[in-house]
Amino acid sequence: MKRRSVLKAAAALTAGAATGLPAPAIAQGAARVLRFVPQANLANFDPIWGTQFVVRNASMLVWDTLYGIDNSFTPRRQMVESEEVSADGLTWTFRLRPGLRWHDGEPVLARDCVASLERWMVRDGMGQMIRALRQELVAVDDRTFRLRLSAPYPKLLFALGKNNTPIAFMMPERIAKTDPFQQITEFVGSGPMRFNRAEWVPGARATWSRFEQYVPRDEPPNWLSGGKRMLVDRIEWIIQPDPATAAAALQAGEVDWWETPLTDLVPVLRRNRNIRIDIADPLGNVGCLRFNHLHPPFNDVRARQAIAWVVNQADFMRAVVGGDDGLWRPMFSYFTPETPNYTEAGSEILKNTRDPAMARRLLQEAGYNGEPVVMLVAQDLAPLSAMGQVANALLRSIGMNVEYVATDWGTVGARRASREPRERGGWNIFFTWFAGADCTNPASYLGLRAHGEGAWFGWPNDPAIERGRDKWFVARNAEEERAACEEINRAAMISQPFTPTGFYRAYQA
Repeated sequence: MKRRSVLKAAAALTAGAATGLPAPAIAQGAARVLRFVPQANLANFDPIWGTQFVVRNASMLVWDTLYGIDNSFTPRRQMVESEEVSADGLTWTFRLRPGLRWHDGEPVLARDCVASLERWMVRDGMGQMIRALRQELVAVDDRTFRLRLSAPYPKLLFALGKNNTPIAFMMPERIAKTDPFQQITEFVGSGPMRFNRAEWVPGARATWSRFEQYVPRDEPPNWLSGGKRMLVDRIEWIIQPDPATAAAALQAGEVDWWETPLTDLVPVLRRNRNIRIDIADPLGNVGCLRFNHLHPPFNDVRARQAIAWVVNQADFMRAVVGGDDGLWRPMFSYFTPETPNYTEAGSEILKNTRDPAMARRLLQEAGYNGEPVVMLVAQDLAPLSAMGQVANALLRSIGMNVEYVATDWGTVGARRASREPRERGGWNIFFTWFAGADCTNPASYLGLRAHGEGAWFGWPNDPAIERGRDKWFVARNAEEERAACEEINRAAMISQPFTPTGFYRAYQA
């Protein structure tokens, strides 16, 4: 996989991003300040507790990783100076780079990394696999720690450096010992920027300042690997949910970079010679209509299939991107289009002519009888608001009683973690998107895990998907990997862990 995906914001603020994107304008003055309008509000700031991209992006400024993925999706050393693996592949010994310091001035120690990995392994899919094999994870000395496994895990370094959430960020031991199902309350890292906690106003503003003691790797930057050399002294995130206001601020020079401009406003922005418009990520995004598999009606596979039978991806995608048909394409798959593992195996349920009569029959067979269906829709993220509006009309057209909860993304992020039934504050459907870079294979694809209680929000349980995933991890070549992905795709099209609403690319300005 040689194509490069651009993480939505944070990495591109350092020289280490190597994204190939236009350099954003920098506000002039005594300090070099970058004013950035992110995709959503930074409502919480714990990259292990949740999986929101906006938190991941902010976290990349503050916390560092043991390894970083380069633009060929190969893990490279980041905080690690060296590693050794035993001949049987069971024992890994890692040594940290010298001179690493936390933002409070204390040295980064091996025991900090051990505690950080222990917390991460509880919440991350690949981390859970490592945890199941772990025999020992201990600090040997201040700069060395050892991981001993019961069976080889060839993709270990990829897991420690991967770019999708939750990322294995390193934190001081006292913070990393926080219950992984509780949010941290202290934000001390060893990355290139300090978080200005006193200036944080959720819903309005978040800021970071350069960490002068950060020591980048002495090598060229390459996406999330290599030397992260900060080009600015201060970063200001200005939360602006109203697209027209964000566009006006960009045109007036009040902000420097808008992460997710509304497609309808792009023609206006293009007319300003001081603004550049580019595709933010060539690997694009995968639209997701996510079900809660724990409670009726979508604990019954027939109810989930009913939705798939009436989803028209063109309706969803045109609502998301507007009239620019060059920005989207149908996606009759769970894997990113135009990548080696893309397959449409078993996808007739999405390809066939939309069939409302089939949907109503399946709902009846599933025992649905007009009960409220709680649909969480983030109004402050234009793609999710658009998907929610299309789905609302669609579900009502087949006789579903939709309780449309229009809220903000921070609230969706918190409420989707509830496993309670709808009548006790739970939910039935929410919308999101996955970065295409996360959907090229099953290694760390959150939406495709189907191991019940340990799965991502929605908690699907499908042994057939998991068997295909296991085959991918032991595949000996690309052909076997693709065969495993075809098996996963067939199983997922039957059980519908989520319904893909299409593939789209987005602009940044």
